[in-house]
Amino acid sequence: MEKESKLWGGRFEGGVYESVERFTESVSFEAEELWMHDIRGSLAHANMLAALGLITEWDRDQIIEGLSKIKKMIESGEFVWRKDREDVHMNIEAALTDMIGEPAKKLHTARSRNDQVVTDLRLWCRDAIDRILTRIKQLQVQLVLLALRNDGLIIPGYTHLQRAQPILLQHLLLSYVEQLQRDAGRLIDCKERLNFCPLGACALAGTGLPIDRLMTSQELAFTAPLRNSIDAVSDRDFVLELLSANSITAVHLSRLGEEWVLWASEEFSFITPSDSVSTGSSIMPQKKNPDPMELVRGKSARVIGDLVSLLVLCKGLPSAYNRDLQEDKEPLFDSVKAIIGMLEVTSVFAANITFNHERIRSSLPAGYLDATTLADYLVKKGMPFRTSHEVVGRTVALCVAKKCQLSDLSLDDLWGINSIFEKDVYDFLGVENAVNKFTSHGSTGSAEVQKQLQFWCSKLEITNS
Repeated sequence: MEKESKLWGGRFEGGVYESVERFTESVSFEAEELWMHDIRGSLAHANMLAALGLITEWDRDQIIEGLSKIKKMIESGEFVWRKDREDVHMNIEAALTDMIGEPAKKLHTARSRNDQVVTDLRLWCRDAIDRILTRIKQLQVQLVLLALRNDGLIIPGYTHLQRAQPILLQHLLLSYVEQLQRDAGRLIDCKERLNFCPLGACALAGTGLPIDRLMTSQELAFTAPLRNSIDAVSDRDFVLELLSANSITAVHLSRLGEEWVLWASEEFSFITPSDSVSTGSSIMPQKKNPDPMELVRGKSARVIGDLVSLLVLCKGLPSAYNRDLQEDKEPLFDSVKAIIGMLEVTSVFAANITFNHERIRSSLPAGYLDATTLADYLVKKGMPFRTSHEVVGRTVALCVAKKCQLSDLSLDDLWGINSIFEKDVYDFLGVENAVNKFTSHGSTGSAEVQKQLQFWCSKLEITNS
């Protein structure tokens, strides 16, 4: 392919080394993601230029027709992306110039690649957030459906990975639904903050030409133009915020993944994933691995790494645009691709696991899960909590010595520890009784969990049939 003069090459006498072109091009990793947004921004810009008389309506019509043809060529795979044209913007502009001639040379009036690329990025991030939000809701729905399929199932609740108190499985699953809702809220907040238009800020100082930034902003469905042209082209805080939100979501998904990986082990056997979401071993024929959730746990590291990469990239930059910012795209694209994949596969996994009720029930007696409920019983009898804590501790020690459960102790055993115990103590012992004693707002008690389920079924438009 014959080398051509750069669109910016007027003051240069020599060409650029091929090694420099290879090192500085970005079209190889950004074209597929940004071309549609770049064309959309150019169409809005051309309409504004024509409305202000900076180009003729004929020029505008030629530009619009040419960009429409380029769009169809890209969609059909006919368009040739050239690395010597550096980036998505120069490829499209040069192809437009080849196609329609002089009118294409007017398209870059009152525009720089600096404001052009950040406009593309804001449009891309806005769309990406919508895609992530859709996946978050899908996972929330699957978790609620999973909760509905396991009504009333009591499981051990853990702190420090040690057995703590009995909880309803539904309560635990809904805790992840709550976390995902906050993840969605962060993305919605991010979208609101990023939805301001940089187009028309030009290189950094704006322009002396009579443009209408409000017009382009409105056509691109932005809230308003950014107030400060230097800020418009130089800051990537909106990308950092998106990657930060993705990282928090990834941590939530990783923790869920860790729980389900543990629960699928022989040591727990709380869940059985279906064959459709499991993999085997190349050497051990008996193995059935919950690999999707292991990879969810693993990919959280790369999502967090994408955020760290961009933070380090931005931390030492002087004001306005610097070429370093070309490196913002790969971490951004990677983070969004990874988080969408993580959400999607977690949804599929949630829809394809079975909780082993008998195994879980048989595991409940271990760990004295009703000990705290017994302490509450003593508080209701008028004993200070710290004293009740000590009394129940001694009671558990007796059970350990006798190798029995709290509910197995006789009244004589209990009176030997403290005379406050009465026959009604047995209404507080055992995991079923313990769960039913939880009544505080948001607790694991059956009535409270039903309220939470009703809330989420309504919010997520799930029919509980």
